[in-house]
Amino acid sequence: MSIAEQQIATSVLVIGTGGAGLRAAIELAEQGVEVLALGKRPRSDAHTSLAAGGINAALATMDPQDSWQQHAADTLQESYLLANPVTVQIVAQGAARGIEDLERWGMPFAREADGRISQRFFGAHTYRRTAFAGDYTGLEIQRTLINRAVQLGVPILDTVYVTRILVKDNTVFGAYGFDLTTGRRYVIHADAVILAAGGHTRIWRRTSSRRDENTGDAFRLAVLAGGKLRDPELVQFHPSGLLEPGNAAGTLVSEAARGEGGQLRNALGERFMTRYDPERMELSTRDRVALAEYTEIKEGRGTQNGGVWLDVSHLPRETIMRRLPRVYQTLLELQMLDITKQPIEIAPTAHYSMGGVWVRPEDHGTGVDGLWAIGEAASGLHGANRLGGNSLIELLVFGRIVAEEAAKYSIGRQAQLRSADAVAEARAEIDHLLTNDGPENVRALQRALRDTMTARAGVVRDEGGLQAGLNALDDVEERITQVGVHPDIAGFQDLAHAFDLKASALAARATLDAALVRRESRGCHNRSDYPELDDSLQVNLVWSGRGQVDQEQIPPIPEELQHLMRHVSSDGKLVE
Repeated sequence: MSIAEQQIATSVLVIGTGGAGLRAAIELAEQGVEVLALGKRPRSDAHTSLAAGGINAALATMDPQDSWQQHAADTLQESYLLANPVTVQIVAQGAARGIEDLERWGMPFAREADGRISQRFFGAHTYRRTAFAGDYTGLEIQRTLINRAVQLGVPILDTVYVTRILVKDNTVFGAYGFDLTTGRRYVIHADAVILAAGGHTRIWRRTSSRRDENTGDAFRLAVLAGGKLRDPELVQFHPSGLLEPGNAAGTLVSEAARGEGGQLRNALGERFMTRYDPERMELSTRDRVALAEYTEIKEGRGTQNGGVWLDVSHLPRETIMRRLPRVYQTLLELQMLDITKQPIEIAPTAHYSMGGVWVRPEDHGTGVDGLWAIGEAASGLHGANRLGGNSLIELLVFGRIVAEEAAKYSIGRQAQLRSADAVAEARAEIDHLLTNDGPENVRALQRALRDTMTARAGVVRDEGGLQAGLNALDDVEERITQVGVHPDIAGFQDLAHAFDLKASALAARATLDAALVRRESRGCHNRSDYPELDDSLQVNLVWSGRGQVDQEQIPPIPEELQHLMRHVSSDGKLVE
């Protein structure tokens, strides 16, 4: 099948136009290095724009005794000792600079009367170190970065779906993809590629990600290029996702709703957190609240739809309108529900990929020359439980560092070896999907995959369920070979969904394989057949292909951080 291919060349290619990708692109442009950023959804609507809570940095504007060391210690403690201390230290130390960069580019942070940046408590932080802009922090960060990228003239194509990273002899030479509207193919030659295409939470039925994002694209691109995945089984389930309407299932109700005094009740009207964390109650950590809800629902005390109730109706109406405006508005729009009078039906929802592409802790290189990964696509910072507010600062710190590394690498290249075979393989993959008029439907298979992951690898897992999940996945993968793709007047979305599905299947297999090997309960990962923490599994699990999971030792925590590590009470604080 012959279709026009547009050849583009750039020094550094960035895949993903969320916060991580834009921050990297900005750094490259500021250094005078040619850069091109590609995205599969409009830049203003990247997943980063959904982040509500805030962004962490030990600025000590509110609590003078805070320090980057304490930020690092809190992060390591909360990770259940699975975060990499080197990565953690780099982020905690670089956080203040990340905030300064945003300030310089016009980010409208909330401020105290004297002009200091306001900082608030998030769960499991020793001090107030979360800067914010209302409950729209991620949206404001995304806007700020887009404005800066525009000022610098960064070329952004956000209708391009990248299907392959092009590699010869373990060295990157570009990427292959197609335009979502016209179907036009792109061969992009680049010295270096930065992968910033998000995580894999969309492979569950209820998720806080929108329909066509976080489908595991970054995972598949990295693995096909010769990279590996680390800790794909460590996925954070947020306790408060909506159940209705179906097309918005998983949409988040901000944790501020619990932080302001919201109460969780089961179908019998009981405040069930008394059974699970009587001290912190609704202000317990995400993993505990999600597990409590799951248990209530599983044991038959859930609502008819399989959820629990989150009730803020006892709070003064003025408090709700002032402190929870977004929650109020969302429920009114989606369900015609007035939260000042009625409770909200919620259940745990897949929220954040704490694992991701295997990267070196110091520079986020993937082991494939010229390929880096950042943001939710990468791994190393969060371990088995993410400290709220850390994901946004990670984008800024490693976006800058990786851009510096990619710039040096590109400038130092003597020659670029290319492979016609690699391009032909990428071309043939799309040709096959467009000409293979199989009987299978992409959406139906995506549903089957999400149902499998929800049933077999949700909040609580066990050996039999994970094994059944792998068997069901075998069937889905077999059926994927029979998918029929039909571009229409609206464009090539159907082809994009087919690639989303391929990525989701790979991400699901990695998740199930690693979850089988992690025979313990730690943080977000609950095994009902192995309910205890196993010290011998204080390791990262590295997945390199079907059934191939290796254990990787984690470097020791430096002495100066060890003595600062302690469990932090969440009394009176916003949970993470």
